[in-house]
Amino acid sequence: MSLLAVATWPAHSQSAFTLVQLMQLLATVKSGQATFVEKRSVAMLERTLESSGRLSFEAPDTFVRETLKPRNERIAVVANTVTMSVGSRSRTVPLDSIAEAAVIIEAIRGTLTGNRESLERHFTPTVSGNAARWSLELKPLAPRLRELVISVRVSGQQALVREVAVAMADGDRSVMTIEPGASTPAAGSSSAPATASTSTPASASASAPTAGPR
Repeated sequence: MSLLAVATWPAHSQSAFTLVQLMQLLATVKSGQATFVEKRSVAMLERTLESSGRLSFEAPDTFVRETLKPRNERIAVVANTVTMSVGSRSRTVPLDSIAEAAVIIEAIRGTLTGNRESLERHFTPTVSGNAARWSLELKPLAPRLRELVISVRVSGQQALVREVAVAMADGDRSVMTIEPGASTPAAGSSSAPATASTSTPASASASAPTAGPR
């Protein structure tokens, strides 16, 4: 979520933009930070819930979402361990023990780090667009997970992830809009860190669902 520095990519290509090319592009950035605004429509409510805060990641498997409004919450994921904090309370559990959150986190984390193997292990990926402006739709492979999450759609520009949209099986939807901050290109890369620019549409529930300590 830099999150990602703008990497050099051929401006013109005669062939379709592929998952392999997208993952290579995203993998050029090893870490990054960003701010987010998420709007979530809950099927049982007649209003939209909004939250905002900060995101960060570090390859190969660290992802942190810190919500600042409407209340302080933090979700930190390293490998298969997730720590959820609300105020002074926190709990740590295996990521795969909270299926709904795991699907969304794996989609975001795998995209940010350019981890094709992880994405193909958990999802059926479909890429559209080109390197300048792309979209990646991820549909869970496991039938039990498709009963929770219909799809996660991640959109971006070059090596920048700008929006995550999540469609839940129960009718809930969320869109997270991401405003890039500083990022760290891969060693030896000539790409300069991206600077924040105009934000795109709100982020699709691409952000992990709130799951506070119990």
